[in-house]
Amino acid sequence: MKRDQHFETRAIHTGYKPNEHFDSLTPPIYQTSTFTFASMEQGGNRFAGEEAGYVYSRLGNPTVQILEQRIAELEGGEAALAFGSGMAAVSAILVGLTKANDHILVSNGVYGCTFGLLTMLKEKYNIDATFSPMDSVEEILANIQDNTTCIYVETPINPTMQLIDLELVVRVAKEKGIKVIVDNTFATPYLQQPIALGCDFVVHSATKYIGGHGDVVAGVLIGDKETIQLIRKTTQKDMGGVISPFDAWLLLRGLKTLAVRMDRHCENAEKLAEKLKEHPKVSTVLYPGDFEHPDHSIVAKQMKKGGGLLSFEIKGTEADIAKVVNQLKLIRIAVSLGDAETLIQHPATMTHAVVPEERRTQMGISKKLLRMSAGLEAWQDVWADLEQALNQL
Repeated sequence: MKRDQHFETRAIHTGYKPNEHFDSLTPPIYQTSTFTFASMEQGGNRFAGEEAGYVYSRLGNPTVQILEQRIAELEGGEAALAFGSGMAAVSAILVGLTKANDHILVSNGVYGCTFGLLTMLKEKYNIDATFSPMDSVEEILANIQDNTTCIYVETPINPTMQLIDLELVVRVAKEKGIKVIVDNTFATPYLQQPIALGCDFVVHSATKYIGGHGDVVAGVLIGDKETIQLIRKTTQKDMGGVISPFDAWLLLRGLKTLAVRMDRHCENAEKLAEKLKEHPKVSTVLYPGDFEHPDHSIVAKQMKKGGGLLSFEIKGTEADIAKVVNQLKLIRIAVSLGDAETLIQHPATMTHAVVPEERRTQMGISKKLLRMSAGLEAWQDVWADLEQALNQL
């Protein structure tokens, strides 16, 4: 598949030739744990890497390989690895790039479980992490240490919707010879391509927009061929966070409609943000696609659209926040995102509960903040549900 073809075309066709799979239009699910060898010698050669072929599905599987080729192509990377969860992908790249006593520079906000992983790395292996807004060359340089091995960035940041200028980060990182990892879950490769901006690795919770239907838990890692192959043979193989063939098939199905779904997610999020800004019970609306967003200039530079996520704060007490959420009828209370259904959650007590309150405050996560994932419903129906709940105050 040529990269001069449009994203929508590549998301459907890359990595798959029907004539190599009994002319099946849809990639088959190779639901097998192991593969047979024609001889003992062939088995030995495959284990030694001297002959191409499959050995055991933890080490490689045809359905999974199609997914890996496709997602690597869409992110503009040389190779990819699929995992059993987004956190398995995050863990693999951070473990793969660090050793005891190293240092990681991290954007000033990250997913709660990523924060938990960083805490674990500090406690067990003395791998320290420094959080930074990364809003200037001077700020980034001030936080780089002699033992800094990688820079880990979320953009947009979960759940504050802050943006990090990736070209700025890359400029400093290249001068220092430090690898840059970007969690691209919120944007997807359809809206943002960090590798094209000079970043080294991209991770996704593929559970979210890539899967898109709330029926799979998975992760992906994209980067250069040499590093991805090394992680495949070591970190992934030995820690075992692999994806099942069926889950890989679900992600392939999801990728086919990613572009059209993201257009609708973005359109709905934009409409809902506009309506929330007008409501007297809403004090703050955080949506990257809003022209009044403080980081909108970064969005214009590195994202195709503003995305399908928004956060907002309600005027009132914590009890008022709960009252609004509990009055919702159509919108589901759930911690995921990127599904067909519109979802809402309270980060301070849900996705970011593991983060100490002082750190949450520094991240900009107040107890009044709600995060909403705009689904694929008619936005008017979603707004009607929000409005009736807000009007209860």
